[in-house]
Amino acid sequence: MAGSDDLLARPLGEALDALAAPGPPAGGSAAALAAAISAALVAMTARLSAETWLEGTGIAVQADVLRDRLVSLARADAEVYARALRTLSHPEDLPAERRDHELGVALARAAETPLAIAGASADVALLAAEAADRADPHVQADAQVALALAAAAARAAARLVEVNLASLDDDARVREARAAAEVAARASRDAFPAP
Repeated sequence: MAGSDDLLARPLGEALDALAAPGPPAGGSAAALAAAISAALVAMTARLSAETWLEGTGIAVQADVLRDRLVSLARADAEVYARALRTLSHPEDLPAERRDHELGVALARAAETPLAIAGASADVALLAAEAADRADPHVQADAQVALALAAAAARAAARLVEVNLASLDDDARVREARAAAEVAARASRDAFPAP
């Protein structure tokens, strides 16, 4: 799949085939899609609980907004990743005096979208944790599934930020991504009973 193709305009089977193929889209888009699915589940559980959970309608709206954001981020990540791959796979095309700078810029840009995905995924995880606690008991398990997906998406996106910025010691963006992943992980740990 070329970076400009729209992964989400494809039937699910074709989208999965595109993810399995070499090149973009890749892990960032997959993390964003997992979190978007999580947000959709949160919205569903909140809507089904609106009669007994007064805040459910507002939670559903927030989840819808996050789902739309994550869908946009999935698309953006595929495009940014494709551009970064082009730059990184042909460093000889860059002027020698600017090569290191241009490669650093490509990696920094490649980290921006996963950073946004990590933050949005953490926000979904917090909504899912609330739904897992307050939604109608018949759909609380769905909210727990949403929470697990969002926490995994946040951690996955944070890992991509770490990889893209690996050459920068103590980068604030890495700390921010890790903090988002920890927020999501903590929400998940708090919502699931110990085995």
